[in-house]
Amino acid sequence: MNGSIGYGLVLGGLAFATFGALVGLVTGLRRSEAGFPWVMRAVWGFAGCMVAANLMMVYALVTHDFSVKYVAQVGSLDTPLLYTVVSLWSALEGSILFWGLIMGVYIAAFAWVHRREHARYMQLALGTMLAVGVFFAFLIAGPANPWGAVSPVPADGPGPNPLLQNHVLMIIHPPFLYLGYVGMTVPFGVAVAGLLRGEIGEAWMAPLRRWTLVAWLFLSIGIILGAWWAYAVLGWGGYWAWDPVENASFLPWLTATAFMHSTMVQERKRMLKLWTLSLALASFVLTILGTFMTRSGIFNSVHSFTQSDIGPTFLVFLGVLLVVCIALLAVRGPLLVPEGRLSSLASREASILMNNLVFVAITFTVLLGTLYPLVSEAVRGVRVSVGEPYFNKMAVPGGIAVLFLMGVGPVLPWGKPDKETLRRQFLIPAGVGLVVAAICFGVGLRGVYPLLTFGLAGFVTVVTLRELVSPIRVRMTERKESFLTAVFTSATKAQRRFGGYVVHLGIVLIIVAVSASSSYVKHTSGTLKKGQTMTLDGYQLKYQGLMSGEEPHRTFVAARVEVTTPGGKVEEVKPRLNYYERSTDPIGTPAVRETAGEDLYISLMAFSEQAGNASFNVWVFPMVGWIWWSIPLLVLGTLIALWPRRRAAVATASAEAGASPLAGGDAERGAA
Repeated sequence: MNGSIGYGLVLGGLAFATFGALVGLVTGLRRSEAGFPWVMRAVWGFAGCMVAANLMMVYALVTHDFSVKYVAQVGSLDTPLLYTVVSLWSALEGSILFWGLIMGVYIAAFAWVHRREHARYMQLALGTMLAVGVFFAFLIAGPANPWGAVSPVPADGPGPNPLLQNHVLMIIHPPFLYLGYVGMTVPFGVAVAGLLRGEIGEAWMAPLRRWTLVAWLFLSIGIILGAWWAYAVLGWGGYWAWDPVENASFLPWLTATAFMHSTMVQERKRMLKLWTLSLALASFVLTILGTFMTRSGIFNSVHSFTQSDIGPTFLVFLGVLLVVCIALLAVRGPLLVPEGRLSSLASREASILMNNLVFVAITFTVLLGTLYPLVSEAVRGVRVSVGEPYFNKMAVPGGIAVLFLMGVGPVLPWGKPDKETLRRQFLIPAGVGLVVAAICFGVGLRGVYPLLTFGLAGFVTVVTLRELVSPIRVRMTERKESFLTAVFTSATKAQRRFGGYVVHLGIVLIIVAVSASSSYVKHTSGTLKKGQTMTLDGYQLKYQGLMSGEEPHRTFVAARVEVTTPGGKVEEVKPRLNYYERSTDPIGTPAVRETAGEDLYISLMAFSEQAGNASFNVWVFPMVGWIWWSIPLLVLGTLIALWPRRRAAVATASAEAGASPLAGGDAERGAA
């Protein structure tokens, strides 16, 4: 019964999406508003069916209805309730169903937010989004159908992959990543609608930018949480290995970041129109490519837990997307004539253009390195391996270039600069950067790239803090406002500018942490008998023996390790190996002693009760925790940037700019 109802809901969603896509695109292209109410009804119908289908699957999982194919694949009577619910997105069919849920909610949210705006614009945008919904509903109803009947009905199932039950981060990491992936559907729909209408201006940039920013935030959090999960669970002593599935999420993040910066040049200087829309389309295409890489089974990855045969279907859809996007840009390209021009290489628009080129260069490098093994296998019959050195060769200098431009861009003016003003603006930040690099060198840190990174981080931090503090200080001095009032007013008067700088601080934190933790990591390994010790970077580790225990869904063996810190403090940590009934291999949980300056990371690799020994891998990672601590800054900055402007200010700005109703309450220009 559950399977029949669930499958019926999916078919209903497919019908609503197909109807809405056809009506929206046909009536929108005919410049008629007659179909708009029907498109809106189709949106509510599609979203409702996707929500109901997911709730039905959760019910089937919780009630252990093993007559449903997906429940029989990932369900288990022994799995705790929380992980039973989480198993909704633990395998291919469930994750595609969950994707449909998020897509339905996104499209409904867009329709609701912009429901009072120009119907002809909305029809095309919603029609495009629903056309994407048709593809995913088709997948759920066909190649990735989770509702198939199982006969005979098994008494129990294997449960979700043990790796997905080993840490709380797996409860939140995939949903954030999916929210980022699926969120790119909305700006894609808006961009395609603008190209179809042939009316591409500032009116389209506001919803494009805002919805891209929403997806970008979720994608950023998802990527960081994924790195944190790999660090906390896999026990290999790292958080990023340029794994194909890691790269799949990084690629659209790069182009979306470039897009959001490019919009500033289009708004302020009326340049880069074709380029900006190309980035918006590319971000969505890369999410589809990333989904193909993640869920098709063509890559072996620590982040991929399923094999499937949906690869050809995704490739066809990807090919159609590429043809549509290229055709739209080619046909409408002549309309995207730049109205402004680059007046100086030492201008803000030039720095943003360089920023875009760096991001696209990194994107191309990562894409090439990720896909090259597949191309090699297809052409030569030999799958080669592309390792970290290849990716780092471009990503490291690219990251340093991005950091440099983050400091230079806010200082440079729009248009031609005044040399004396530039000298005054750069003097103190550059001086601080040099001092920071000199101090790092003086305390014994070596390496051109990390020292350059730390110096530039000091430079960028001073520039960013000055840009944040300057309007606050002016309001406190000239208007006699209190500090909190001045901060609130400054943030709400220029949300994009203020929020953007807060996000920049978070990015600086990430770049510094990645540089320090990868450049100055210490490592040792060894096998210890009870009572023996090993040392690393001032830490002394004494093996105290084994302990074992049981938990509701697993058993474990932990090593008791006494840690004496460089400061003489004594603590006990317990790295462990977890054993699941339906898994032959143990899943490790490293012991991580976290401080603001560094992490001591101990992984139990093996043990012998008979010999009385245990084998360990031990690392000291400087500043690695700063990566996870960047999340609050990214969230705060993005929320500030998304905070709606006051109606009066929006109306005035929109009228002055000649914006259409789809401007969505955000016509602010020139903000960082």
